[in-house]
Amino acid sequence: MKNELVKRLRACRFCRSELHHTFVNLGMSPLCESYLRPEQLNQMEPFYPLHAFVCEKCFLVQLEEFVSPDNIFTEYAYFSSYSDSWLEHCRRYTERMLDRFCLNGKSLVVELASNDGYLLQYFVRKNIPVLGIEPAANVAKVAEEKKVSTLVRFFGKQLAAELASEGKQADLLVGNNVLAQVPDLHDFVAGMKILLKPGGVLTLEFPHLLRLMEENQFDTIYHEHFSYFSFLTAKKILDAYGLVLFDVEELPTHGGSLRIFGRHSEDDSKPISSRVVELNTREEAAGLKRLESYCSFAEKAKKTKRQLLECLIGAKQAHKSIAGYGAPGKGNTLLNYCGVGTDFIDYTVDRNPYKQGRFTPGTHIPIYPPEKIRETRPDYLLILPWNLRSEVMNQMAFIREWGGDFIVPIPEATICS
Repeated sequence: MKNELVKRLRACRFCRSELHHTFVNLGMSPLCESYLRPEQLNQMEPFYPLHAFVCEKCFLVQLEEFVSPDNIFTEYAYFSSYSDSWLEHCRRYTERMLDRFCLNGKSLVVELASNDGYLLQYFVRKNIPVLGIEPAANVAKVAEEKKVSTLVRFFGKQLAAELASEGKQADLLVGNNVLAQVPDLHDFVAGMKILLKPGGVLTLEFPHLLRLMEENQFDTIYHEHFSYFSFLTAKKILDAYGLVLFDVEELPTHGGSLRIFGRHSEDDSKPISSRVVELNTREEAAGLKRLESYCSFAEKAKKTKRQLLECLIGAKQAHKSIAGYGAPGKGNTLLNYCGVGTDFIDYTVDRNPYKQGRFTPGTHIPIYPPEKIRETRPDYLLILPWNLRSEVMNQMAFIREWGGDFIVPIPEATICS
């Protein structure tokens, strides 16, 4: 019975092959969005293995599922609207989709995992009907305040069928940074097939596995992200449900993401672009269809860990003070894997009021509002959301008044003046 359970847990969540090959093992870690209140600091804190595997058949990189989505996403600490650059990214996306696909007041835009209405608010302002689907009630409430109609449900085949039976199919179906957070890919992708109108367009954005590997972005691996996608694997998964990828864009967001465009296989009005062919070829040339390309990644993570610790130890030995900027999920993976707590970092700051007054999971670093930086004048500011380093460095440029510097941890620890 025990062996059967292990075998079931170690099956690829797409092709069901047994998983034997490690991509990277980041040790034991708490859930990255489980920020602690002061009264919780002396209570038991659950840690789970953060061990990513790669499937030798379909090359999907994935974690085992230790915690159900209900436990992770029913009340969520991540609000998308606290990054100005991300909001601008979404505003530009809205303008482009309206223009490219001729959306109007009779269209319906549906977003899966719509969070706090960060994206759909821009369609609302253009008088385009929208529907957000978001499982976290606390986050959905903020979206409703922005006049973004939001359904508090988990998405899958059942909900898609309910909406389709009510005549609610999407002209534009959006999923930004949600595919990675889905433990049951088959149920989710089958639901998208049902919810997408016959002539509709699907766009999905997710961090690009090729960029993760090339730039050593191991901290983007955490329990809330069950899977990590190359274009080749994403294409294979959608193909299995009659969804054809006809275009792709490479984006700078989240350290390097893909935006893929899908349509029904029966819809021949949208030809496959040269960018699809080019990215397919480039990923194959990079070795993403060879197992050995994945199995060398773990050593890169270990090297970056050592570099960051050397940087922080050097700063403390020189009697310098260090604060953090941000309390993102990726930051908590980095801190726990590297063993960085208040022995190195006095505190971190975050613009999200939900996180302020709490402590980072595992490392118990206190989280304050950004004003704390000016009050304490640290010598170094460790940028945990390194993918937003330009935005953060502009916001915090005043630390140069007292000779402060920034530390960017990925792809290797770098001090920036």
